[in-house]
Amino acid sequence: MRIRLCFFAWLVAICALSVSAQSGVLPDRAGGWQATGATKIVRAEGVAKDWSPWPNAEGALKESGLTGIEERTYRDGSDEATLRVYVLKSPTNAYQFYTFQLSPSMHSAELGDGAAADEHGARILIGNLVVDATIPAKAKPGALADLVKAIKAKADPTPFPPLREYLPAHWLVFGSQKYALGPEAFRSAMASLDQTANQTLAKEIGFQDDAEAMLARYQGERGGGVLLLILYPTPQVAENRLHHLEQALSASAKAAGVTVERKASMLSLVFAAAPLHAKAIREEVNYETEVTWNEPSTTATDPPLVLVLFKIFVFTSLFLIVATVAGMFFGGARILIKHWLPGKVFDRPQDIEVIQLGLTGKKIDPTDMY
Repeated sequence: MRIRLCFFAWLVAICALSVSAQSGVLPDRAGGWQATGATKIVRAEGVAKDWSPWPNAEGALKESGLTGIEERTYRDGSDEATLRVYVLKSPTNAYQFYTFQLSPSMHSAELGDGAAADEHGARILIGNLVVDATIPAKAKPGALADLVKAIKAKADPTPFPPLREYLPAHWLVFGSQKYALGPEAFRSAMASLDQTANQTLAKEIGFQDDAEAMLARYQGERGGGVLLLILYPTPQVAENRLHHLEQALSASAKAAGVTVERKASMLSLVFAAAPLHAKAIREEVNYETEVTWNEPSTTATDPPLVLVLFKIFVFTSLFLIVATVAGMFFGGARILIKHWLPGKVFDRPQDIEVIQLGLTGKKIDPTDMY
């Protein structure tokens, strides 16, 4: 019995290792890049210490829904790159984790679904995957395009949260945008944007009601501020949460004139900004509501009046011709049948009923009527 159990456990372990090997997202090679070794599985427990500059790193990491970490080194000629891939539950979780790693010192890069680079490497968003790439200082992030393409084939194609599209692009400080699905990520985002005094809003936002938050710093020629957008499932939930947030604002925020405004299912707040600047930033938000549901349809166009009249005359004439021919055929057939078979098919005496008034004594003869 023990031998069977050991064999079964060994078989399960082999299957698990096989599935794990097949589920790897890092390819053996892509373009000119060739892997120098096998994929390494990194333990999540020791990862948070790599982000000591970011506040609340461990809590935000757990909240992002991390399911696995893979690492592999590649070489292309004399260039060497190390890729660490974070596998998350969904693209929405991956987007939160991706923005968690952004900083204003980075610049945008044209890779994957979103990318940011600095002198140390690049952070690349690919579906439900976030790639942390370490490349030589002289190499450009675009050199990783072949590797990114190979990884994207194994990523989840589910759309990203629409809330990121509502952020205004005008005056945006790249690298300051933060997305939060829960209180831990929200506190981390607020701290990274120097809004520690308002971290207590995490309790009143209502993440348990499927709320999601987006933050970013804006800086114009005459001033700036920190924009917070909170999206709720329905306008009713947003209206209810509006009053909770107004009461939870810190004394310094209230003194600075920070207000909570609602537009349909979205709430917006602007911190560290003069009222005029706050209004200008809010007006740039790309959020519009739709009350009706527009079904796909085709547009019908009326034909010319002359064509309509022509068709009316043609089809009316055809109808008259068909009716005339049918009438002549039916009438002629009836006359011929009565001639050839008198009283056999039509007008048979036994089928004809005549009402007799009895004015005379003459017996009624039905044939007298024809």
